[in-house]
Amino acid sequence: MLSRRIIRINKKLCNGCGLCAKACHEGAIGIINGKAELLREDFCDGLGDCLPTCPTGAISFEDRKALAYDAKAVEDSKLPKPACSCPGSDTLIMQPSTSDYSDGKGMLSQWPVQIKLVSVKAPFYDGKGLLIASDCSAFACGSFHEDYIKGRTVIIGCPKLDNTDYSEKLAEIIKNNDITDILTIRMEVPCCSSLVKMTEEAIAESGKNIPMKVITLSRNGTVIL
Repeated sequence: MLSRRIIRINKKLCNGCGLCAKACHEGAIGIINGKAELLREDFCDGLGDCLPTCPTGAISFEDRKALAYDAKAVEDSKLPKPACSCPGSDTLIMQPSTSDYSDGKGMLSQWPVQIKLVSVKAPFYDGKGLLIASDCSAFACGSFHEDYIKGRTVIIGCPKLDNTDYSEKLAEIIKNNDITDILTIRMEVPCCSSLVKMTEEAIAESGKNIPMKVITLSRNGTVIL
């Protein structure tokens, strides 16, 4: 370790707004239990881009012994992470059920379906409509397969539980594939509204003029809107 200038965070003054973490291009700062924290000394370059963003004055400089700034480690941390090698993410094209379900199958024609696992480019998108549905919707509606999945590529997710913005990945899917139209199905609960917003943003970002329809289901599976 060497003596150098590095940031100091006064947790008593910190209000947990997260502005410092966003301003830190090296990723040295994170929010832990509602307070800003220096996660890695070797990611802090001591230039203090985070200081002027702090509304409470909780961040200052100090000179102390600390790990040297590691520019290579910072750059390496920004490289794309390896894709999940879990067998559950393997792309499959499947034969859906016959119309009377006598074969015991459902109407799903591809795998995977979770938005975190689906590829942004795959043959199962092309020439078909895309169904973007909340996780809960298929459990609420007994006729979900027949009414909504049949003939469509399926993507499911829950913005609240996943705590992420799907719009960027959805935009890539729309850009890279020949999708005819989009059906978004949400539940009546307020948190599901973000699924619709993310889909609308994705269509706009893709630059394509793709028709979109939204269906809202009640908790017992009936169509509200």
